[in-house]
Amino acid sequence: SGTIEYFFQNTLWLIRTINLAVGDTLPGSLRDIKAIITLGGPMNVYEEADYPFLRDEDIFLQNALREKVPVLGICLGAQLIAKACGAQVRKAPQKEFGWHKVALTSAGKKDPLFSGLPETLEVFQWHEDTFDIPDGAVLLAESAPCINQAFRYGENVYGFQFHIEVTPSMIGSWINEYLKQPSDAGAAKNMLPDAYKKRKAFEARANTIYANFLKIISKQK
Repeated sequence: SGTIEYFFQNTLWLIRTINLAVGDTLPGSLRDIKAIITLGGPMNVYEEADYPFLRDEDIFLQNALREKVPVLGICLGAQLIAKACGAQVRKAPQKEFGWHKVALTSAGKKDPLFSGLPETLEVFQWHEDTFDIPDGAVLLAESAPCINQAFRYGENVYGFQFHIEVTPSMIGSWINEYLKQPSDAGAAKNMLPDAYKKRKAFEARANTIYANFLKIISKQK
């Protein structure tokens, strides 16, 4: 959970971490849940046959949307939100790995989640799929070749295709685990050195987003 854990453990909120891939189970009720942050993983949303817990999370997120619980989804988490909203998730025109820039749309510049941030954000990408923007949702950030980078559904549900939570140690572990082919060597070469160079500014932007999300959570009844 990277910088998310660092930020929220310094607040008064009680945080519960659930890892469905290792057998943890989702809460049976949303009654005491004030917000949900759903993160990434190496699987794809349409691989429910191989990863049955994806179906459980799909139902859980549909219920959260219905109950208007604030949700922030990152990478796979954003794709799961899009799917729960009825939008299509499919292979992207091009895989994105490493450091990239995304631009806020006119709606993104006005959105409270991005308050205090520049119009162009440097983010970390690690995905091969992309999502359509759900019906009724608003595109908040875009880039090429994967246009849809962030959206808001309703007043308090957000999906980011990109990562804001990563730390250098997380990036290093992903490189070691997933980029093992010689063809990946070029893509991986500068990822980790750049992570240390960019760390301070990157974490400051992430913390601004978390603080803004905390304000959105706090407005809930």
